Amino acid sequence: MTHERLRTALTGISGILVTPFDDKNTVEPSKLEPIVNKAIDAGVHILVSNGNTSEFYALTTDEAQQMVSMTAEIINQRIPMLAGIGRSVKDACALAKTSMQAGATGLMIHQPPDPFVAPRGIVDYIRHIHDASEGLPIVLYLRDDEIGIETIQDICDLENVVGVKWATPNPIKLAQAIQNTDPKIVWVGGLAETWAPPFYAVGARGFTSGLINIWPEHSVAIHQALERDDYVSANILIHRMQVFETIRAEERNGTNVTGVKAALTLIGNDCGRTRAPAAWPLTAEQQEKLESFMHNEHLMDAIP
Repeated sequence: MTHERLRTALTGISGILVTPFDDKNTVEPSKLEPIVNKAIDAGVHILVSNGNTSEFYALTTDEAQQMVSMTAEIINQRIPMLAGIGRSVKDACALAKTSMQAGATGLMIHQPPDPFVAPRGIVDYIRHIHDASEGLPIVLYLRDDEIGIETIQDICDLENVVGVKWATPNPIKLAQAIQNTDPKIVWVGGLAETWAPPFYAVGARGFTSGLINIWPEHSVAIHQALERDDYVSANILIHRMQVFETIRAEERNGTNVTGVKAALTLIGNDCGRTRAPAAWPLTAEQQEKLESFMHNEHLMDAIP
């Protein structure tokens, strides 16, 4: 039942939550509550703790464990929660244990950023985590398709792997991966709303989103358009958010989370700065573009 629940949720929007910090740069999970509530009320299908928008690699393992536990309490099983895990095998297994205890619906395994990664080594890495996860469903977060279709197939053949978040701009290889794996695997567009239409066109369903932290209703509208095969409407909606995504993609994606947190501050929910090596703050030009976007879309109208 857990596996099927997660498969269904993955075909929707996977909202990647930020990690809030206080003015001493300490994690402050309670600041997630209004973000989570707004996302759930808007119709977001699944929320992700310790994803890339969560600054996973800037957190200590203890902080990541704290965030997944507190995020689970805030969500309170209203919708499924996916917990990001990774780093060394031991760190990943420790995070998996904490996430299971917190009540996560499934685990999202970050692809190792180690500079010396062998395709067969990734399979071994994921198998170790898989075997330690006590049957909890697993989603692979794939950011490098150079590991090859055979390696991807080997990973997807593991019993509890239910989905893949495809985060590489290669829809042709995505189509090949879909054709060469079990039909039960859910292929999720892992490059947010902008890439969702081409990924949908080759068979992916659902997409990740950092936008849900500030404008979840818009993400839901894009998802609804794609689900009814209305690519024209989906692309019009995506064009409206393009300024926001362009800002996030600047400086080699170093402003990805910076843009989200700056936008949160503009709507009255200051979640602190980003941690190095991400950029902080936005440049004056970037900030001006963000404020113009937020004003034009009336996202600050409720601020006193």
